[in-house]
Amino acid sequence: MKILLFGKNGQVGWELQRSLAVLGEVTAVDWDGTEHCGDFANTEGVLATVRALQPDVIVNAAAHTAVDKAESEPERARVLNATTPGQIALEAARLGAWLIHYSTDYVFDGSGSRPWTEADAPAPLSVYGQTKWEGEQAIQASGCQHLILRTSWVYAARGHNFAKTMLRLASERERLAVINDQWGAPTSAELLADITAHAIAHLQRHPQDGGLYHCTASGETHWHGYASYVIAQARRLAPARPWQVQEIAPVATSAFPTPAQRPLNSRLNCTKLETTFGLQLPHWEKSVARMLDEIMISN
Repeated sequence: MKILLFGKNGQVGWELQRSLAVLGEVTAVDWDGTEHCGDFANTEGVLATVRALQPDVIVNAAAHTAVDKAESEPERARVLNATTPGQIALEAARLGAWLIHYSTDYVFDGSGSRPWTEADAPAPLSVYGQTKWEGEQAIQASGCQHLILRTSWVYAARGHNFAKTMLRLASERERLAVINDQWGAPTSAELLADITAHAIAHLQRHPQDGGLYHCTASGETHWHGYASYVIAQARRLAPARPWQVQEIAPVATSAFPTPAQRPLNSRLNCTKLETTFGLQLPHWEKSVARMLDEIMISN
């Protein structure tokens, strides 16, 4: 099996290089690719890469993910999140290739408290959410065999993430203020990559199972609960460190105004994914604890 991976240096893309290797020959490219174009702002260059490599599976882990920046550059966000993925989908249809694509909880307006299902109508609040939804629609309309995984609150041990920021601030400040009215499930890039590889293998045997799925770790929390868990675990793992934080204060989203509006309810119902692909998604705390073990040891 020939697999083309876009976005190899992102959080999910980095993990995908590991998980996809067992399935076949992987060609991984990124924005700054020299031999093969992976710059999604260059739609024609990306399509040339697809045509040159003629993969059996295309995995798209590239996107415009700077949520606030997207508000000031909507056309660039649209090209990266909708136009180019849609054109890749049309090329995949011509090749008879599978397209694996990642989307987001931001396609919903965040109302209520019930976990969103795949049947719920999107109503994005931001340019990022709108362009990611447009990307989903373009892929679905292309006629290609596809798997779209909507996820939320993605993190990885590699690079920057919320947990690392909380650990840094906990060593610098006595009081932290963290939002407690946005709900979701922190989801590791490692988990997404492993599920992707499992799903691709499954789809080779059961192509009828393609489509749109929600994919997050199980359980739910808010950013305050996430921060509190991270700091408590870090103190347990490294009690000798000079932790300064004495209070983690819960605050409303309104305390931190941002250019892009965030959904308050990012809970995603993943029953369809678990049932179709025979999975039991781990609780978010387990993967966060494993990440903390890794980053605390390395630091």
